[in-house]
Amino acid sequence: MSLVKLTIKGISYSQTQNGAYALILNEVDGERKLPIVIGAFEAQSIAIALEKEIKPPRPLTHDLFKSFADRFDIVVKQVIIHKLVDGVFYSSIICERDKIEEIIDARTSDAIALALRFQAPIFTYKNILDKAGIYLNTNPIEDDIENVENDDVLSTPETFGLEDESPKGESFSQYSVEELYTKLEEAVQNEDYEKAARIRDEISKKES
Repeated sequence: MSLVKLTIKGISYSQTQNGAYALILNEVDGERKLPIVIGAFEAQSIAIALEKEIKPPRPLTHDLFKSFADRFDIVVKQVIIHKLVDGVFYSSIICERDKIEEIIDARTSDAIALALRFQAPIFTYKNILDKAGIYLNTNPIEDDIENVENDDVLSTPETFGLEDESPKGESFSQYSVEELYTKLEEAVQNEDYEKAARIRDEISKKES
């Protein structure tokens, strides 16, 4: 399976779930975007890594991991989003020490936060992007998340979107695939990336 390189396009605040953010990954040699809903702490950590001028007074968990790895000559070579099951992304961190390569399982948000700190590339497989990628015609709004409290962490794994049963989110299970595609276009036009991600998740379930 061929790998597709991704870059971080931006982070959008969820309009339906307090404390949740949509991380938008961009296909390097294409137009598709891969949205992943993550918690506030992970969004904060990624934003701090993107903004070089921000230096937290105490190291965040991912900064501590970076310092630990540096001390023991461990290098993160790349991150691969390698599996998608029921809307949940699974990732691997490819590490190297003394020319010996190791593969470590990780949540996608953690893997990306570490990839930024090690300046390591981020990849996914083409079949995952074919299944989960969406076309967005506008740029995500990057929110100010410097002061997000660490307690506002999403309690569920990062997915395309939150579970349909969530009292704060709209359920899309009753719609047909054609209706879902229409709603997907509307969400994209309204720059509601978290909603677009949840709709795309429901489309994937119905088409699988």
